[in-house]
Amino acid sequence: MSEKSSSSGSDEDVDPESGQPVELGGVLSKWTNYIHGWQDRWVVLKNNTLSYYKSEDEREYGCRGSLCLSKAVITPHEFDECRFDISVNDSVWYLRAEDPEHRLQWIESIELHKAESGYGSETSLRRHGSMLSLTSAASALSATSTSSFKKGHRLCEKLAEMETFRDILCRQVDTLQKYFDSCADAVSKDEFHRDRVEEDEDDFPTTTRTDGEYNHNNNGSKEKLFPPASPKGINGIDFKGEAITFKATTAGILSTLSHCIELMVKREDSWQKRIDKELEKRRRVEDAYKSAMNELKKKSHYGGPDYEEGPNSLINEDEFFDAVEAALDRQDKIEEQCQSEKVRIPRLTPVPPGDAYSTIGTHRFATKVEEMVQNHMTYSLQDMGGDANWQLVIEEGEMKVYRREVEENGIVLDPLKATHAVKGVTGHEVCHYFWDTAVRLDWETTIENFNVVETLSDNAVIVYQTHKRVWPASQRDVLYLSAIRKILATNENDPDTWLVCNFSVDHDNALPTNRCVRAKINVAMICQTLVSPPEGDKEISRDNILCKITYVANVNPGGWAPASVLRAVAKREYPKFLKRFTSYVQEKTSGKPILF
Repeated sequence: MSEKSSSSGSDEDVDPESGQPVELGGVLSKWTNYIHGWQDRWVVLKNNTLSYYKSEDEREYGCRGSLCLSKAVITPHEFDECRFDISVNDSVWYLRAEDPEHRLQWIESIELHKAESGYGSETSLRRHGSMLSLTSAASALSATSTSSFKKGHRLCEKLAEMETFRDILCRQVDTLQKYFDSCADAVSKDEFHRDRVEEDEDDFPTTTRTDGEYNHNNNGSKEKLFPPASPKGINGIDFKGEAITFKATTAGILSTLSHCIELMVKREDSWQKRIDKELEKRRRVEDAYKSAMNELKKKSHYGGPDYEEGPNSLINEDEFFDAVEAALDRQDKIEEQCQSEKVRIPRLTPVPPGDAYSTIGTHRFATKVEEMVQNHMTYSLQDMGGDANWQLVIEEGEMKVYRREVEENGIVLDPLKATHAVKGVTGHEVCHYFWDTAVRLDWETTIENFNVVETLSDNAVIVYQTHKRVWPASQRDVLYLSAIRKILATNENDPDTWLVCNFSVDHDNALPTNRCVRAKINVAMICQTLVSPPEGDKEISRDNILCKITYVANVNPGGWAPASVLRAVAKREYPKFLKRFTSYVQEKTSGKPILF
């Protein structure tokens, strides 16, 4: 995986003229989905936006997706030194750089763009501070002015009374204010008249004299200096009456306030209970919302790279098994539907004579093939009855499946051996259809695609095949040499043996990739044909033949799938495979000449 960028080094991350972060572009691996896994994509970081294209050459056709980095969360992976995740709300991008140095460069560049996006920078905070403060204050004022408790009927009446008392009190205050102003004017006039009288006494001391508030005339009679005040007071205001009314009004206000306080105290418990109920409802709604959001995030991320098979997978063993089993069930339903709709096209594959399969061969793997054939003839045909290590796990009619539990470095390497007896077919026919790549997809339902990498001879080929993905397990591929052989019997009373052995090899034209986990296999299909004599002079028919099959498989699946899941899948799939294949052979050979 290569990577190119328009900036390198921290000193060149910012344009000196504009002060803005420069554009960064390069190749990153992006997790697409659980079927296609990691795919290389051309990623561009520009103007606070992260976009990706299928390739650099396809930029002119528009991006396939983009993220605004203003509120993005960048998370370096805990274990994978080359991976980092970018999430915005429910959208998550899983990315992998070429090496840890490139990952660091991308993370720093993204953080720089995010900081200068207008939300995270210090200058933007200062610029928006006053407006935020005003908005907050206005919101608080609005909340305060609009928030109120629901008041009962009696409380409304008391408040109406308070309004009436307030109007009365205001009018009384105005009246008293007029009275006080009139009193002030009267006092001023009184002082003025008194000053005039004192001046007159100084001029005429013998005629009048002052005695308190009375003037003494020469005839000895007294006369009030100032006329007595009217009972209505100055300007006709009844001061005593206004004072009494003012006192009554204030007493009414105090009494009404007391009633309001009593009502509010009585209703406080009820209000508090209502508030507590509303708070409890809100808490439950918030909890439900958080739970729903977590489930939504889990569902949206379920199927991401963190939940697939791996040493740090977030999925537990039970969930792994349930997911694998559900995926296999779906594949079975799809296969049943396809089989019912499929119309097989007859393929005329030439079958070389039996002698052609008896030769060892001269290709570069000939010695290895002969070694594998001899090992299978020596060990695979041994009876399992006396070996306590072999466990019978399945018995269905003539078919029996045995397993020996073996683990190496935590990886399940259980050898499997199955025996079966199929009527109406020969060992040659069974091995031919098992080996022939032209009909492989007719009976093998677990293969996604395959191709012959190299043809070594008429009876040996090198095959590369990828198996269908069963999420959350990683996709597997296999590169193996497949050879078909006929082993002549050493005793004329014993039947000849047909054998197909498939074992893993290496080849320059099919190197391992990050997309699949490369499995290692050593598989053999060993068949012998038993013929029962026909009655009288009748010719041998398919009713007189029986094929004894021994199928052995040693598979190293690689990866990190749980041992219990691997064993459960093997126990489920191997019998299905054997029944499906033998039924296919019976169907293909029915009504055709017997091929010994």
